[in-house]
Amino acid sequence: MLKRVIAPFSSFFLLGLLLLAGCRAGGPGGAPARTMAAFFNKYDGQPGFHTTQWSADLLQRLALVRAAKLLGGSELTDGITGIRSARFISFVPTAAAQVAQQGLRSEAAGVLQSEKYTALSAGAPAASSYQVSTRGSGDKVSEFAAVGQLPDAANSFVLVSVQGNFTQAQVQALSKYLPALVQATGK
Repeated sequence: MLKRVIAPFSSFFLLGLLLLAGCRAGGPGGAPARTMAAFFNKYDGQPGFHTTQWSADLLQRLALVRAAKLLGGSELTDGITGIRSARFISFVPTAAAQVAQQGLRSEAAGVLQSEKYTALSAGAPAASSYQVSTRGSGDKVSEFAAVGQLPDAANSFVLVSVQGNFTQAQVQALSKYLPALVQATGK
């Protein structure tokens, strides 16, 4: 008789533990995002998060190309002209929002994996503290994403998503300037 009473209870207990484990595996904000758009939508407007979207209109692009020419490199210039849009999301822990940075990194890594991004080759510039992944075919890149943190904020998180038409070399040139770009569009 006691086994009949305990068996359903232990099944409920086991089911509860599995549900709790599934919630934790879902990242800091619940169920994990499966796409880049879902990731941005999930955290947009949440405490501690800052999002910025940039679309390449003609005047902005011309100003960036001029700056790129001053900084040097046709790969950088061509990379900038290939940008169609870019999105940035950053998180800086606050007293009101204690989202784990590692949970955000894990969730972002899951999004990159599910959307079939490939980590940028070992030839990537060491100066960039961002982990850059690309999506495309061969040397043609249609989108790249970078995960890192703000240089002046401990336990921060940054995800950059850039859509356009690039080569691997152009992505490497652009990734050299990601920390400065992220800091400029900042918090």
